[in-house]
Amino acid sequence: MNIAAIDFGTSKIVTLVADISGSQRCDIVGAGIATYDGFMDGEWNNSMALNEAIQKAIVEAETQSKRRIREINVGVPSEFTRVYAVETSVTIQGADPRVLPKHVDAIFESASERLSPMRGIVVHRSPAWFMVDGGKKTLEPVGLKGNELKALVSFVVADSFFLDDIMARLKDMNITVSGFFSSTTGEAMLYLLEEDRDRTALLIDVGYLCTDVLAVEGDAIIYQKTLPVGGGHITADIADGLNINMEAAEQIKREYVYGISAISQSYTVTSGDGVKADTFTQEQVSEVLEPRVDEIADMIKDCIDESGMKLSDWSNIYLTGGGLSLNRGGRDYLSSRLERPVRDTVKRSIKLSSPIYASAMGLMDLVIDTIEARNAPSSGLSGGIKDFFKSLLGG
Repeated sequence: MNIAAIDFGTSKIVTLVADISGSQRCDIVGAGIATYDGFMDGEWNNSMALNEAIQKAIVEAETQSKRRIREINVGVPSEFTRVYAVETSVTIQGADPRVLPKHVDAIFESASERLSPMRGIVVHRSPAWFMVDGGKKTLEPVGLKGNELKALVSFVVADSFFLDDIMARLKDMNITVSGFFSSTTGEAMLYLLEEDRDRTALLIDVGYLCTDVLAVEGDAIIYQKTLPVGGGHITADIADGLNINMEAAEQIKREYVYGISAISQSYTVTSGDGVKADTFTQEQVSEVLEPRVDEIADMIKDCIDESGMKLSDWSNIYLTGGGLSLNRGGRDYLSSRLERPVRDTVKRSIKLSSPIYASAMGLMDLVIDTIEARNAPSSGLSGGIKDFFKSLLGG
């Protein structure tokens, strides 16, 4: 069985084709990548050129996989989504009160009622935790004895503009949308270990035009904010500060080494014909580059403070995306600015393991999870507790 998914980043569109019928759960057999102008403030930066970029990414994935894409799953980027975390509870009655599947259904129904009215379409819902009679947090409450089931349920709500626009564009290409998914949710579930999510973890994705800050607990994103700065702004500052073109500035940004050990580092950029042009010292580059990185770090700190999130000493922060994590010393530099350890995300695949593909790979993993959940038994205890909850997730 083949599945196709398309992910919209701020500088590139990635289309993946996966084979899930073989021995591997997810074998990527085709990948197509197209650079484009991205989006900002809930709008496309170049709407007229978007179809061409979408088609390029899809055709490239078709060529690699040797399969024609007729249906595709679409990832909705954080710029076009909002996250709502709703806490609610239901009463359990009876002579031997225990949590049953119907009580979990009631929790989700109650949370949905508390969420409405709202603008947009829910593309994902999942629990951060369940709690019976104020006891220990769990994701498997069915069968526990008690009189009250409480839960924190997260909803990812997508803007109708994005859904309608992308559906219409793909229809014009004779491609049907199989479903819309939260790219950031997929990324968080794939790259953050379960034990980290149980303690509440932070995922920072520094992209080209924006930076996503996600707080994750259990199986849910409980806080999300998109900051309007990213690697592209670092590149622009280098170009302006050193009086060079954007291509040369991007080259320096990618090669830049953070930290005192790089004090003797220098950066040579070439002109379009391959001839060496200018060489800049570490000090020259750091003076124009690091203030922007400091600004991004300060904005991340403000996110943490404003969100009301309670990060314990055991809560871990992870970095991904191509804007900073690819640089030697970049993660450590951010760690020093945040005054907390920052870690690299775990590698989940051999193919496309670079942080720049984290969102697309997370999207594909979420799509496969959802398909598996739909095919799993959903008859409560008789079908298995894990299967029952899987059938509820995925929006």
